[in-house]
Amino acid sequence: MYASTLISYSVPPLKLNDTGVKALLWMNDFHVRHLPVVEDGKLLGILSEDEVLNFVDAEITIGESRPALLLKFVPTQKHLYDIMKLVVDFHLTVIPVLNDEGDYMGLITIEDLLRKLADTGSITQPGGVLVLEMAPRDYSLSEISRLIELENAMVLSSFISSPYGTNSLELTLKLNKEDLKHIVATLERFGYDVKSSFYESEFIDTLNDRYEGLMRYLDV
Repeated sequence: MYASTLISYSVPPLKLNDTGVKALLWMNDFHVRHLPVVEDGKLLGILSEDEVLNFVDAEITIGESRPALLLKFVPTQKHLYDIMKLVVDFHLTVIPVLNDEGDYMGLITIEDLLRKLADTGSITQPGGVLVLEMAPRDYSLSEISRLIELENAMVLSSFISSPYGTNSLELTLKLNKEDLKHIVATLERFGYDVKSSFYESEFIDTLNDRYEGLMRYLDV
C-alpha cells in the first residue's frame, strides 16, 4: 500500500491564476479543506481553506493574493502508515504525491486513505480487538503475543499510541478470534491492564461511526 496506488485523479489541483472563489467551490465540491497549487507540473504548496478565507478579496487570484502555502508531500513509494502519520500531524485533508523528479503526480484524500486502511486484510478478517494500557517499560509485543497464542489465537495487527497527558502506552491488537474472554483472563492474570475489548461487529460499528463523524465534519 504505497502512495502511487492511493492517488485520486478525480480531485484537480489549483493554479496561480485561479481565484479564491474557485478554490472554495472546489473544496466544497470535493469535501476537502486543502488543495495543492501546481504550476507547470511542479507543486508550489498546499492551500488551506483558512488561507482563502483570509483573502482581502475572494475574486482575486491565488497568485495575486500570495497566501502562505504549506510545502508538504509524499513520494510515490511512501507507505500508507507513513502517509497517515503526515496527514494527522499536519491536520491535512489531502496530501500531494511527487515522483522522483519532483513532478506532481496527483493527490491522496483523507477519505480514500481511510477507506484503504479499512480495506486492509487485518481489519476485514474476522476477529476481535483488544486495547491494553501499560507503562512503556512493560511493553513486549513478543510476550503479549505468546500469551495470546496460549489461547489458540494470533495477533493480526497492532497499533501503539500514547494517550495525551499520560506517560502510558495504549496497545490496540486485532486478533483472529472473536471470543476474547479467555484471552482477557490470561492477560489480566499476567498483570496486563485490558482497557477494552470488542467483537468484530462492535469494532466495525465503532469505526463506521467515527468515519461518518469525520465525513460530516469535513462536509461542514
